[in-house]
Amino acid sequence: MGLLDALKKKEVAPVKTEVDTKTEAKVVPQARSGKPHTLGELKASGYRTVSLREEMRRNLLDMIRKKKPVFPGIVGFDDTVIPQILNAIISGQDIIFLGERGQAKSRIMRMLINLLDEEMPAIRGCEINDDPYAPICKHCREMIAKEGDATEIVWIPRQERYGEKLATPDISIADLIGDVDPIKVAEGRYLSDELTIHYGLVPRTNRGIFCINELPDLTEKLQVGLFNLMEERDVQIRGYRIRLPLDILLVASANPEDYTNRGRIITPLKDRYGAQIKTHYPATIEEEISIVEAERRQFARDEVESYIPQYMKEIIAKITHLARKSPDINQRSGVSVRASIANFETVTSNAIRRAVTLGEKLAVPRITDLPYIRSSIGGKIELESFEETKEEKVIDDLTKKAVLETFNKYFQVADLEELVTQFNGGFSFTVSDMMPAKSYIGNVKEMMGVPKVLKTVTQSDRPEEVAAAVEFILEGLHLNKRLNKSRLEGGKTTYRR
Repeated sequence: MGLLDALKKKEVAPVKTEVDTKTEAKVVPQARSGKPHTLGELKASGYRTVSLREEMRRNLLDMIRKKKPVFPGIVGFDDTVIPQILNAIISGQDIIFLGERGQAKSRIMRMLINLLDEEMPAIRGCEINDDPYAPICKHCREMIAKEGDATEIVWIPRQERYGEKLATPDISIADLIGDVDPIKVAEGRYLSDELTIHYGLVPRTNRGIFCINELPDLTEKLQVGLFNLMEERDVQIRGYRIRLPLDILLVASANPEDYTNRGRIITPLKDRYGAQIKTHYPATIEEEISIVEAERRQFARDEVESYIPQYMKEIIAKITHLARKSPDINQRSGVSVRASIANFETVTSNAIRRAVTLGEKLAVPRITDLPYIRSSIGGKIELESFEETKEEKVIDDLTKKAVLETFNKYFQVADLEELVTQFNGGFSFTVSDMMPAKSYIGNVKEMMGVPKVLKTVTQSDRPEEVAAAVEFILEGLHLNKRLNKSRLEGGKTTYRR
């Protein structure tokens, strides 16, 4: 019995246990649910296949007509990036996403599968998901010629019609396009026989979407291979060529620096992509916060209740926005939204650590938690000069400026003169990231007008929220040069005149 016959026999075996193969698990539920499972049944059902681009175009227009969100959860692109993507899909164009790191390029590419049908019929056992009505590989053509309407089909879910590869130096033509399979040659086939090919990632995503992250990192040889597959519709392997008219949408991402300066995308390949779409970072603080709240890591069970004041969210988002404009930071590399997410998680974690250590019921991030973001943002920015001490200074300066701008949004310094005056008589206020929240309450009671001032940023009387608000006000007055600040031993800070 030949290898192909053995495989065929194995594939049609009935499913008996829960641990049967993935292919078998697809077939049996289809037969039980009444879906066509042979070519004859598919024809009798009246099912008609369409090209991939037509399928995506039809589904997209239907979603637009029904006002369904095409890219749910993507924030800040409604008036810029998303309309360009929709136009490209309606036009049936391959797409390159051009943007710095952390601009949701990969996420958008993966969400394109929402534009595919829920399921798609393909010839059973085909490596490249052949259309039952128009097979392109030799194996499927021979199978239909032999079995006719009895040829079995499977229904492939949309999730399995997506392929993705990160461009790395070790990628080869064999990985992306294919190579000769020595086992098939050993069975007695000639090298020139199409059936000796082991198909690569791109052909195996036939009738689907294939995405390449960081396209410029592919060697020119590989880019030529891709272009040949896209333009000439043939595969050249080991000195012979095979006509292979794949039905596939190729999507790629690239960094602007790689794409324009290093010039590593060959001109014919650039020309083949119909749409070049530029992504961008969130334009507003509100959009940045919205992304952070959606993407930050959360745990199903948390023993400590946590609350993050709005002004702390704004400070964290503002730090990232300022970093994207800082002359000390290499802007060609960009500052990802991941910086905001990591900083948010870090200050929240320090607040939780404090609450657990001190036995407090509520964890609320404070200004004194902000120095800990050095560990979370340090690996996400690239300085123009490589000095370790300068990195800390740059981060601290960004933090101070973010606190100052956020404070001035909530308060007018002139309205706080009554509070500042109380410090003239020698009054001082000591804070620390590990100081119990109740320790703040006693000093707050001694300060005239403070309850009214606090209501600008919090309506709560819980000590943890009051402590965070007090630190915000004191630091804002210091940065506006109305109070002095000095460091004490044990990580404490004192505000005085």
